[in-house]
Amino acid sequence: MTDCELTAGSGLAAGDFSQWLTQMAAAMRGERGSEVPCGDCTACCTSSQFVHIAPDETDTLSHIPKELLFAAPRLARGHKLLGYDDRGYCPMLIDGACSIYAHRPRTCRTYDCRVFPAAGVELDDDDKALIAGQARRWRFSFPGENDRAEYKAVRAATAFLRDRASELPDEARPHTSTELAVLAIALSEAFLRRDERTGIAAVVDPDPQAVGVAITRLRRGSGPS
Repeated sequence: MTDCELTAGSGLAAGDFSQWLTQMAAAMRGERGSEVPCGDCTACCTSSQFVHIAPDETDTLSHIPKELLFAAPRLARGHKLLGYDDRGYCPMLIDGACSIYAHRPRTCRTYDCRVFPAAGVELDDDDKALIAGQARRWRFSFPGENDRAEYKAVRAATAFLRDRASELPDEARPHTSTELAVLAIALSEAFLRRDERTGIAAVVDPDPQAVGVAITRLRRGSGPS
């Protein structure tokens, strides 16, 4: 999908791309939450998602019944996952709203389905059709040169992760569409070179080994899958 296609037609305003990318990167670093104009959409709460909760999220853990949590595989002791009910709904979603919103997990605070159109990743899981439908509605705007360059860098990162996965360590390869989109966002700066004088960005092809090291470091954290 091109930037022209992202801005054409009816849909939901996703914001200026560079501004969104900066905010999303900060959210992924744990510096802030995502500010998604969800409206009454609860797609991410009703799409059979496992929600990661880190050991330091003591407030969140105290507001979720222990029987709803289980150990997160491949992560250190203390990391938990919150599952979903037989409908695919988060058990903390009651009467169409999050019952622990003020205490919700960090994963929920940073989740942003705009990562999928930004990275050019289509969710093809049947149980995530609602998220896929919402993601297709977002339309970014590109008011400046850097908006377009950063968008192309994210797409270049996606292509790298798809096409050159064999060059990466096993533990660095994304296994789900969500992991692919999130990693592409997180790695996008590695696919940019910024002019020191003008600040204008241009897309570059980074060293695969350096990308593999960066991914391994990033994947020590986690998110929804």
